[in-house]
Amino acid sequence: MTKDHLNAKDHLNVMSFDRRRVLQGIAGGFAAAGTTTLFAPAVRAANKPIKIGYVSPKSGPLAAFAEADDFVLGEFRKFIKDGVKVGSQTYSVEVVTKDSQSNPNRAAEVAKELITRDNVSLIVVGATPETNNPVATQCELEQVPCISSVAPWQTNFIGRQANPGDPKSWKPFDYTFHYFWGLEDVIGVFTSMWSQVATNKSVGALFPNDADGNAWGDTTIGFPPVMAKQGFKLTDPGRFQNLTDDFSSQIAAFRGADAEIITGVIIPPDFTTFWNQARQKGLKPKVVSVAKALLFPASVQALGKGGNNISTEVWWTPTHPYKSSLSGVSAADLAKGYEQASGKQWTQPIGFVHSLFEVAIDAIKRSGDPADGAALAKAIGATKLDTIVGQVAFGSSAVPPFAAKNIAKTPLVGGQWRLNGDKYNMVITDNKLAPQIPLGGDMQALS
Repeated sequence: MTKDHLNAKDHLNVMSFDRRRVLQGIAGGFAAAGTTTLFAPAVRAANKPIKIGYVSPKSGPLAAFAEADDFVLGEFRKFIKDGVKVGSQTYSVEVVTKDSQSNPNRAAEVAKELITRDNVSLIVVGATPETNNPVATQCELEQVPCISSVAPWQTNFIGRQANPGDPKSWKPFDYTFHYFWGLEDVIGVFTSMWSQVATNKSVGALFPNDADGNAWGDTTIGFPPVMAKQGFKLTDPGRFQNLTDDFSSQIAAFRGADAEIITGVIIPPDFTTFWNQARQKGLKPKVVSVAKALLFPASVQALGKGGNNISTEVWWTPTHPYKSSLSGVSAADLAKGYEQASGKQWTQPIGFVHSLFEVAIDAIKRSGDPADGAALAKAIGATKLDTIVGQVAFGSSAVPPFAAKNIAKTPLVGGQWRLNGDKYNMVITDNKLAPQIPLGGDMQALS
């Protein structure tokens, strides 16, 4: 690995984790309604229906992933109220939504419902492997096109292979396509942020017993080999169950190792529990970089003043220099529209939920016949679209050749939550993997 990137061999290593590890996951969602119009009307006089299914975890332990669903869907429905033109035909468009309840079995069930009962032409989904993978698997089986996002690309492509542990057996999919960043990117972002702060390079790890935790903590494909290569000492006390209420053993291990850096990939309530207990027990790291738990402003607000300068991976913010291919709205204005409509602070999934419908409509327009699943899948695979989260281009060299047909990568940066009065703001502190996204400041040590 050179600096923040994995080499080709490491790319292969990152992908060889087993089905149990990649199919476990956590997700959730709660809805926030919106009224601000950010989309311009499309074409007129629709007469043929196209149904798009949308699956998200609107209930369950990670409710925040779907917080902005109602707002984004409301704006999208305004955009497609007059239909979409495909060649000389104008089609009406209907979005049929389903709640996965953060449960993979339920996700598969509702995907089946969308296909067999609602007769959708396409399904879009974007919220962690536990929702994405069952939906995509059902779509591939039923030969219905599917576009997914919001999970490291390895969990989608490798996790759904017949034999995830055997790279020679991996095959591309015909109907399912996924875009997001990869494990190699988040490792690069975190280690790059840490290099900005003087520490003893002792790292304490919080890796739960789920898909993300097992992958991140794997001694071959996760953080451990990267830590060793870059001179960090990693203390991993072992896996714990989600929604645990006692982190005493982890805190004791980190104090014993004099860990000045804490990392991990855990759900929001677990980090709140850990951080409150850590502060009570006198654990005072200089850097905390945690994925998943710290994506959402509400999660950081729950920490009070103790959340200042905590860092995380950043997929999308109002400062990202991108705009919607549907409406031309900027990232800044999309976030502003959500805040005005909901009275809440913007969240990262807003941009990615929006982009799912950008990619869907672009493919429908190019399909020739959106009722033909094979034609629509072919159009998705040929996507090269500038969206509100950056370019989505399948077949790109940014992904290893064996996955390029089905996978596209989007940019990733790192940032810290900074307390400004009684509100936390995200400050981008590392953009080495995506220099087009502007920095907002340097990394600061926790006080």
